[in-house]
Amino acid sequence: MDRAAIDEKRKDKIPYEYNRELFKKCNPEEIYKRTGCKYNSDSNEFVVKLMGTKYIVKFPSGEILNQDYSEVNNYPLKTLILRYLINSKKVPATNKYITYRDVSGGNVYYNNFYGRCIFRLSRTFGNKLDKFKEALESLGAEKIDMGDAAYKFEFIDNVYLVFAIWSGDEEFSPSAQILFDGNISFYFTAEDLAFVGEIAIAKLKELSNK
Repeated sequence: MDRAAIDEKRKDKIPYEYNRELFKKCNPEEIYKRTGCKYNSDSNEFVVKLMGTKYIVKFPSGEILNQDYSEVNNYPLKTLILRYLINSKKVPATNKYITYRDVSGGNVYYNNFYGRCIFRLSRTFGNKLDKFKEALESLGAEKIDMGDAAYKFEFIDNVYLVFAIWSGDEEFSPSAQILFDGNISFYFTAEDLAFVGEIAIAKLKELSNK
């Protein structure tokens, strides 16, 4: 691993360790009531389902494992799961969708979100609509009447996103849009949502390559 990759991993580890400390101070029964995530009080483990994949979260350590108990090495993913368990308010989905700019702080971070998520989504799937559809349909996503292909899907319990693609042609480059259910602020901040978008796109890319 080169020096830049090592430095990046260290940088990603800092927010994970910070949120582990916050997680330790939480009450597991309260987390269960706020999230509905299964909690085994005998083994002190939560089960969190994210885009069809189950993760084990140890309490109070905040250690996050795959379903087979192997280590998860993705620090942004681990941080996001802890953020969800720490902050979620169990507010039901509204079925009304908002853009990133509509989220508190979204205007401030929009350029960052656009580059990391919206542009990446269009670049990844703008000319691969079949792969985009297959990946989302494998998750049981709901088709939406928007763009050339759009789907609503559950990212994590009670957190729903819409991914939409407009395919490119000789005159226009592909474009995309990402929408969030109106309850999103009860689960994640604007800064968190950049990681939500990145992780969701990476998961779809992984599914499309199977």
